[in-house]
Amino acid sequence: MSSSLKDKKTLVVVVGPTAVGKTATAILLAQHFNTEIISADSRQFYREMNIGTAKPDAEELAAASHHFINSHSIEEEYSAGDFERDALQLLEELFKTKDVVIMVGGSGLFVRAVCEGLNDLPKAPEGVRDALNKTFKEQGLEPLKARLKAIDPQYYAIADIENPQRVIRALEVFEATGKPISFYQKKDLNKRPFDIVTIGLNMDREKLYERINMRVDKMMEAGLLDEVKSLSAYRQNPAMLTVGYSEIFDYLDGSISLQEAVDNIKQNSRRYAKRQITWFKKYGNTNWFEPLQLSEILQFISNM
Repeated sequence: MSSSLKDKKTLVVVVGPTAVGKTATAILLAQHFNTEIISADSRQFYREMNIGTAKPDAEELAAASHHFINSHSIEEEYSAGDFERDALQLLEELFKTKDVVIMVGGSGLFVRAVCEGLNDLPKAPEGVRDALNKTFKEQGLEPLKARLKAIDPQYYAIADIENPQRVIRALEVFEATGKPISFYQKKDLNKRPFDIVTIGLNMDREKLYERINMRVDKMMEAGLLDEVKSLSAYRQNPAMLTVGYSEIFDYLDGSISLQEAVDNIKQNSRRYAKRQITWFKKYGNTNWFEPLQLSEILQFISNM
């Protein structure tokens, strides 16, 4: 590691699409730098969501110290702003004894929260989210997307508009304030007191899609259906409106067969992976590698 890295603390951020191998790469980096890992996956916080979130297994958790895995209950609301506050506090502690800390995750908004900071967005009045969720459940995402495009074309152009959580949150802000979410976007990024190196992982598209399909099959074998059933009481929670959970709820509602639900999870996971790649290609200074190019990644980091 070069002297420039030693002079200033460094956050190495590992990003990329679902199933690409971020966890394995992050663990190898953590072991190399004798450091710890912060998870920036917006669903792995929740203790009750295990199979559908592809959490690191016991062996992986033992291989390096992880933070923000199983840290919260699905009953708690935990926003990107909450994560920004808590992760920065943790980094301050970790950097007292570590020169490098690894952060890993595919949730672009949560990564951005730590690296740049987020806007302090107003909360919507009681009932607004329930009404929007009801529209989503009964009519799907399209009418909500159309409304967002009409009220905030600027945000619509850059947002992950296939993500129900993002669309609903943006509409909530408008309902609460009468102003579009883009009005609240920060013009100046927060300068962090540490260096940030962003490592993007990607691979051949067909190979990635094959890995995604295999992962979904393994999730079903591991009991995803029973996990979703056990979470029925929380199905209106934003974390439940995501890939792997919403499709199983469609099956439980009787609107599709179990095989259709599994096929939909695979298809939606592939679409999500594509959106993640697009997001991280547009985001900041992401430097791209294959998942197992550890020596090349380490060489790149040491040259920073």
